[in-house]
Amino acid sequence: MSRAAIRAITFDLWDTVLIDDSDEPKRAAQGLESKPLERRNLVHQFLERREPVPSEQIDLAYDMVDAAFRQVWYAQNVTWTVRQRLSVLLDGLCRHLPQREFDELVRLHEDMELAVRPDLAVGAAEALQNLHGKYKLGVISDAIFSPGRALRQLLAYYDIRKFFDAFVFSDEIGCAKPDARVFEAAAGDLSVEPGEIVHIGDREPKDIEGPHAIGARAVLCTVVKDRGSKNTKAEAICHDFSDLPAILEKLDQQ
Repeated sequence: MSRAAIRAITFDLWDTVLIDDSDEPKRAAQGLESKPLERRNLVHQFLERREPVPSEQIDLAYDMVDAAFRQVWYAQNVTWTVRQRLSVLLDGLCRHLPQREFDELVRLHEDMELAVRPDLAVGAAEALQNLHGKYKLGVISDAIFSPGRALRQLLAYYDIRKFFDAFVFSDEIGCAKPDARVFEAAAGDLSVEPGEIVHIGDREPKDIEGPHAIGARAVLCTVVKDRGSKNTKAEAICHDFSDLPAILEKLDQQ
């Protein structure tokens, strides 16, 4: 029995459309600290304005909050916002910042990848342009430090935001992949049925098992990193974005 015709394509962002941490060599070339070190330095600087605090305490607090974030992300399918993460961190240190300073600390964390931008995956922009108009296109992305607000700005900077009809970001919807609500929200925003969606991403548990759970199809993207293509349950594998239109046409005929 043939599947429903494909009407919509949704894309993960990190290590699918955008290359995660490709901004780090650029930061180093500019004499900037790595993002993890810069985040800790920011917390230290803001707290030191009020009262001295050993950098070792900042490191320990940040390590613990990062570990808690990963636990919640994978076990509960939730990504804490930067505001939540920093609130937990300051609570753990028994420290407080005036609201205006705290807001600025949050913003500096959230905008770090706008100041020094990660690269687009090779061929991603061309693939989106080719698919635009043939299918409805959407983004489904977990937000780690860059929230949906900043990610939209990144897509606009690379002139590809215009290709997308819907955006589902974990910090805005309150849950993360592979939670069914994420994919159901995308289907609703795109005005299609789940079975009419093909989702493209790089992580098996989130980008393959997630859409499969609601009856959508999935393509494992290895353009940036191969995270297990030998054992994937995806309907197809995309090693090169120039192959994507043909992959989708083949899926549509099955």
